[in-house]
Amino acid sequence: MTALSSLSREHRTLAARGEELVVTSPADGAVVGGVRQHLAEDLPEILARARAGSLVAKCLSRHDRASVLERAADLLRDRSEAVADLIVAEAGKTIRQARKEVSRCQNTLKLSAAQARSNAGEVIPFDAYEGEETRTGWFTREPLGIIVAITPYNDALNLVAHKVGPAIAGGNSIILKPSQLTPLTARLLVDLLVEAGLPAEVITTVHGDRRLSEALVSAREVRMVSFTGGFRTGEAIAASAGIKKVAMELGGNAPVLVFADADLEAAIGRCVSGSFWAAGQNCIGTQRIIVHESIVERFRTAFVAAASELTFGDPRQETTDVGPMISTAAARSAEEAVEAAVRAGAELLLGGRAEGHIFPPTVLTDVPREQCVWAEEAFAPIVVIEAFSTFEEAVDLANEPEYALHAAVFTGSLATAMRATRELDAGAVMVNDSSDYRFDAMPFGGAKYGSMGREGVRFAYEDMTQTKVVGILE
Repeated sequence: MTALSSLSREHRTLAARGEELVVTSPADGAVVGGVRQHLAEDLPEILARARAGSLVAKCLSRHDRASVLERAADLLRDRSEAVADLIVAEAGKTIRQARKEVSRCQNTLKLSAAQARSNAGEVIPFDAYEGEETRTGWFTREPLGIIVAITPYNDALNLVAHKVGPAIAGGNSIILKPSQLTPLTARLLVDLLVEAGLPAEVITTVHGDRRLSEALVSAREVRMVSFTGGFRTGEAIAASAGIKKVAMELGGNAPVLVFADADLEAAIGRCVSGSFWAAGQNCIGTQRIIVHESIVERFRTAFVAAASELTFGDPRQETTDVGPMISTAAARSAEEAVEAAVRAGAELLLGGRAEGHIFPPTVLTDVPREQCVWAEEAFAPIVVIEAFSTFEEAVDLANEPEYALHAAVFTGSLATAMRATRELDAGAVMVNDSSDYRFDAMPFGGAKYGSMGREGVRFAYEDMTQTKVVGILE
């Protein structure tokens, strides 16, 4: 705990009056640290600080905002191994996965800096219209004001950066409420931003229960809520937010289509990685693999063999492929979902039994469509492999859930790939890769039910700013 706490200076934020929340490691239950809780009754003080932060933020030049973000990225690079160790301790990610998250976060901050410097507005071609030849003007991108950012545990560093980076770039004030399960990583990132020169009042970090979240979301002064998490919470936010911008990323149930002409070895390798990265606690992780009937037996056999070779357990070990889930309750919930599917007629090919926080790579087939491991987001290292006979059947199976983030297609045919990208209902379709690919500059969000806005730095930045038109009549 001492080594981790030395990573940053004292966290300068609003004093909390509630009880201390103790943060423990999913790997071994050791105490990682603690944070004092804020109460819903603290809302006036929280908003007052955020209001003051908004006045400060909007006065920062674009150069100042960009410089802070760039320096924070450099600080993160310099302390990358220690930050990765904190992610492992707090979230249970394997050390190799944690290092990748730290690297991605640096990129997210740098992309945010680029938006601050370049995405300032455009000239409006008034004189392109008859009768407007003597008029000239432009629009600028201005801050919204106070933005509430509510972040999850599964990418406790980079998903915070995807909200606070664009918000800072746009000149906004942020109220950050990180997951109760991984608050220390979020606080560390805020400390680095302050160390890099961000005025401390620009970000107000709070911790608390559902009552605090409800108070923040419904506050009239808040101009935008950016939320990543579950559908049930998302519905509650949408119901209580009132008239303000709301951006949500609510999870997925990613299908991968493997056609008969696919490179089978490549498809298996990428799907194994895509299914079990971050112990399956990954909104774009591969969950349903739909394989042409002519190759499905070969695919299943080889996939199960490859998945069985993965090492699961202690996330601190360099050789570990799959670490613990965030809690014993999460692992037990995954086990219950598998048991329900098997009782309903599914065949268990691998895994399926929880041991404390550990839930091993698990593979099912012949899963009835009403079972949650097919119809809902598993958010666990669970994958379902099923067969299809025609293109139309494959797409129908892939599109069955009422929400979607990513999908993927493996094929050697450009025509098949292009047709699939048109007909799959998803926020993104990856060709000859698993669903588990995200570049931090691309637009990121869902399709169908629950699709509200896009992340990806430029797209979040534009959501977090508003245009102001200047028109001059000569």
